[in-house]
Amino acid sequence: MSSLREECGVFGVYSPERYDVAGMTYYGLFSLQHRGQESCGIVVNDDGLFRSYKDTGLVVDVFTKDRLKNLGQGCMAIGHVRYGTTGSNDRSNAQPILVNHVKGRMALAHNGNLVNSYELRTELELQGSIFHTTSDTEVISYLITKERLTSPSIEEAVNRAVSRLKGAFSLVVMSPQKLIAVRDEHGFRPLCYGQTADGRYVVASESCALSSVGARLIRDVEPGEIVVFDKDGPRSIRDHCGKAERSLCVFEYIYFARPDSEVDGCNVHVARTRAGAYLALEHPVQADVVIGVPDSGLDAAIGYSRQSGIPYEIGFIKNKYIGRTFIAPGQESREDKVRIKLNPIAEVVRGKRVVMIDDSIVRGTTCARIVHLLREAGATEIHVRVSAPPFIAPCYYGTDIDSKEHLIACRHNAEEIAQIIGADSLGFLGIDGAKKMACGGEGRGYCTACFDEEYPTEVPVAMDKNRFERRLSEKRNSKD
Repeated sequence: MSSLREECGVFGVYSPERYDVAGMTYYGLFSLQHRGQESCGIVVNDDGLFRSYKDTGLVVDVFTKDRLKNLGQGCMAIGHVRYGTTGSNDRSNAQPILVNHVKGRMALAHNGNLVNSYELRTELELQGSIFHTTSDTEVISYLITKERLTSPSIEEAVNRAVSRLKGAFSLVVMSPQKLIAVRDEHGFRPLCYGQTADGRYVVASESCALSSVGARLIRDVEPGEIVVFDKDGPRSIRDHCGKAERSLCVFEYIYFARPDSEVDGCNVHVARTRAGAYLALEHPVQADVVIGVPDSGLDAAIGYSRQSGIPYEIGFIKNKYIGRTFIAPGQESREDKVRIKLNPIAEVVRGKRVVMIDDSIVRGTTCARIVHLLREAGATEIHVRVSAPPFIAPCYYGTDIDSKEHLIACRHNAEEIAQIIGADSLGFLGIDGAKKMACGGEGRGYCTACFDEEYPTEVPVAMDKNRFERRLSEKRNSKD
């Protein structure tokens, strides 16, 4: 169980007639809630009239029945769930972003992280732009708006703006008459679209969101592709396709995406069970039972069990009513939080040699506490196996790791980490195994920079999450 968090999920719907697109978007966001729990928002387009609501909190709490009713019906809507990798958690940074300009209104939602947002924002500010948020999504909206002034169409403005963006971005953009899906040329973050039986087109970060509203997956948006949905149906702009090496974040398969989703043609559950099988081949051990740490460790545990022949059991019960927003009363006690969220089934592990499968180890503190819980429950041996390679580098594309400072694998090898977390042994999945877990690694490219420091893009100048929110004393190269 890691402390990793991914920044957001996007959703959009285009309907040929007025419909409850707000309700559809609500269900789509609900199914993408795992991608972000800080804030959420919906914008409905009713024949060019935009109605919106967004706030901090979970989808089920933010969108009451009355708020959804107030959004009303429309022909289009876009939505967003957020965990911010750029900008703090407050209402101003909630998405979608709504823009009013001389060429018409526009709404935009963004999944990813730009590596050149600092430079772009500085350039825009020097030209007179005034920013109301600290997220890099507003930078994208300014660029599109600026290009719209001289472009014949919204899609052409988006096409021009995309050429200036570097890094990870999967976007849904809504104009008065069009819904536009955009994926960066590397394809860092997933994006797909489908269609309902009654002809509504749906765009989402993951295919599980399509299923939740009764849409059939048509295909993934290709890296660099812009897909435009309007009264004539979908059409593709491929000016940016094939310009960069495909670099889908491999951690989408390891942790971020929901097991029932298909990402770039590969089912996430199948990928995770395959990772577990590779893990069993790379790090075999004599044991009595295999268990997984909920949730993303469960699929890999099944794969490890099948490959090794060691029986699989449900070793932990997870409290389904405590989300990532849970705050312990009084002093901050991570150990108490772990106990309340996760409880071992003593009858499964007592007196047994246990293989415990987790999706990652970042700092090691949470893993150590889980191992301790198993010891208390009576496990005689605990062999930790991790379905990801060791984290040794920051991520600039949307994962909440912006420095090496707290990465335990930067300071210790596997044997030392095993001692620190209290395990009898520890094994990480190799980088080759991580690349092969999805579709067997057949002809596809993956970003593994957080494991090997081989970045597909330039490393950004300013990289910390709150880079636009520093105190005066913390600002670099300040002239004041």
